[in-house]
Formats: sequence, C-alpha cells, structure tokens
Amino acid sequence: MAQAIDDDFARGARAVIALPDLGNANRRDIEARLDEAAGLAEAIGVVVAERLHFRVRAPKAATLFGSGQVEAIARAVQEAGAELVVVDGAITPIQQRNLETGTKAKVIDRTGLILEIFGERAATAEGRLQVELAHLDYQAGRLVRSWTHLERQRGGFGFLGGPGETQIEADRRMIRDRMAKLRRELGQVTRTRGLHRERRQKAPWPVIALVGYTNAGKSTLFNRLTRANVTAENLLFATLDPTMREISLPGFDKAILSDTVGFISELPTQLVAAFRATLEEVVSADLIVHVRDIAHPDSEAQREDVERVLAELRQAGEGAPAAAPMIEAWNKIDLLAPDQLERIRAEAARKPDMVPISAATGEGVDRLLAAVGERLRAGNKLRKVRVSSSDGQAIAWLHANAEVVGQHAENLDTEMEVLISDADWARFQTHHH
Repeated sequence: MAQAIDDDFARGARAVIALPDLGNANRRDIEARLDEAAGLAEAIGVVVAERLHFRVRAPKAATLFGSGQVEAIARAVQEAGAELVVVDGAITPIQQRNLETGTKAKVIDRTGLILEIFGERAATAEGRLQVELAHLDYQAGRLVRSWTHLERQRGGFGFLGGPGETQIEADRRMIRDRMAKLRRELGQVTRTRGLHRERRQKAPWPVIALVGYTNAGKSTLFNRLTRANVTAENLLFATLDPTMREISLPGFDKAILSDTVGFISELPTQLVAAFRATLEEVVSADLIVHVRDIAHPDSEAQREDVERVLAELRQAGEGAPAAAPMIEAWNKIDLLAPDQLERIRAEAARKPDMVPISAATGEGVDRLLAAVGERLRAGNKLRKVRVSSSDGQAIAWLHANAEVVGQHAENLDTEMEVLISDADWARFQTHHH
C-alpha cells in the first residue's frame, strides 16, 4: 500500500504539530484541537516533541503559513530534533512540498495522518480495501512531489507504457488501474455484507448501535455491557471494524450490541466510504446510543460532528431506513467536579433520552440499560395474535419480547393480546408465522 509516512519515519519518529487557526471556521477549543492532533500522531507511534498553533489570517497559496510562521516551525523542528511536521489541517501537494523545503522535515497533513491510522487498524478484508482505495485516491493528487524518478522518461519497450510516457503518467495510470480493481472487489464485498445484514435483520432480537466521537468511551461501555475484551485503549480510532455481541436487556430475552468506529471532525473525504462500511450497521440499528464525553471542553461541537456524519450516512445509504431513535449516554461523569456533576444530573433529569454514566466505574449503566429497554418498547401497539397452544416457542418469545396483556386458550389455539413494536411484530411474523 502506498504510504504517506515513509517506513523509516514510522514508530518512534519525533514530530512537531503545527495547527493553523483559520479564525471563525472552527469554534473548537485550541488546546483540545492540539490534544486531538497529538492523539492522532501518537496513535501511530509518533512521539510529539512540540505543539504549535498559529493564527493564519490570510492563508498563503505556496505554504499556507506566513513566512515567519514557517521559520518558527523550522526552528522548533531543529530544537526538538524532529523529522516530521504534522499540519493539523488540509494542505495542497504544493504547500506540502514547500513546507518540506522550508522546515527540512517530512510534512504530513491531517488526512495523511488519519489514513495512516486507518491503514494500521483495518482488520477486515473490506476495511483494508477501503483504506487502500482512500490512500491511492490521496496519493494520486500528490504525484507532483519532487521524487527523483518522476522526471525520467520511460523507454519504448511497450510493457511499461509507450515511448515518451513519463514516470508520473505511468504512476498515475497504475494507481487508476489499481483503484478500478479495488472498486470491483469492494462492490463484491458490499453485496455479500448486504446479504449477511438481511439475514441478521431477520434475527429475532433488537440491534443497538453505539456511536460517538472517537475516545468518548464507547469501547469501555461495550466491554462493561458485554463483558467482552474489545480494545479499549485511550487511543483515537482504537476500533475500526464493527464488533457485535449479545447483551441481556431488561424486558427482552436478549439484544445485540454493535460497537462502531469513533467519529472525528474534518474527516477526510477519501475516508467517508471507509466509514460507511462500518457505519451501515448503525443505519440499520433499532436504536442508537450516542456515547458522549461530557467532561470534554468540546463535547457540544463533538455532538454536532457525530450527528452530521449520521445525517450524511443516511443520505448516502440507498433505501436507508428512517433515523433510528437515539439515546445519549453522557459518559465520564467520574471526571466532573461536584458542581458540574450536579448541573449535568439536573439537565439529564429534564431530558428522558439522556442518561449520565461512567463506563469506567459502572455508575448509571443500569439506568442506561433500563432507558434502552423502555425506548425499544416505546411505540408498542396492541395486537391480537392466535398461536397454536403446542407452539411453546412462539408463546415464550412473545412473553420475552412483548407485554402480554391478555391470554386465553380456545380449542387447540391460544389467543393473545400483546403490546409490541412494529419491528418486533415483523420479527415475530418472520420467525413464528
């Protein structure tokens, strides 16, 4: 796979982070943005030696930063003995090359960094295909880099392009061919997954999806609810592929919980497709639990980012169902000061779909499960159903997944009155009719 960071700059490389603050475009807290950029770099083993931020009033076409700012970055690189500059924003190939010249270090932007992390973390065949496709798409625009071989003309042997085809054209053609092949393979994988999902949708249990900004504590909560041992490090994008486990839920014989990739602001466009792969699980869930890091200074901005990505996914999904109901789990209350905690509890008390929790200590998790159960049962309709008295399985299923209001035997049948949701009614008819 094409790498944005050369192999010799991989783990252990020292880096300087340069954050361009372009003014009103971003309402986020500067420190929190620098923390996130450092988290991204550390996620691939890069050592952050220095963090700088610059107010960029008029972005320069050649370098993005002003000349004094480029000198300040170069000075920091030299003093820190760094070999890598991470620009926490998008830069053009020309800006990348000029910044490399100006700082005498390898330069990578936010997109390149996130691609690196995805490249390391993708575990499924599909995840790997999506990431390679995204990488190639990103690299294709960067073939103006001053690589030594790009100026050479290729000879006319026929097998590597005709006479006069430059190396850069040949590279572009190879990338285009590889991308076309990957898209074909992905189409096949997506169709297969569609079939799996159809089979799973017929499963007789509700599916609950955990979503949230990266590092909000989804995987910690997932582990607590399922007693599984999913990677729950304090790392951005620790989970990339969706993980599904059974959980016990009050009022249901069982439910399926799905943990998804963490969201992030300014997600590279090349990766929206890779996200879509893992997040299709969310679009088809019966209920979404949005895990929020309520102790984070940018908690509100992160909520907006997550909701925006979910809205985009719903628009992108062909024939995607209407938005699933959502509950917010306000996580990390163990990190709040007493007065903040009081305020959060008072706010949550007024909002039935918000539950303060600590995935780390377990506080509030039972209340969250109760709220999930209630929400899944909300909108239940009263229906009459007649089942054979000998069909113990169907009768047991209705008792486990619906509220049985009345039941009486009639000849060889049992007539039941049940309060049941549309989704569960459809499941019952699929499995027991």
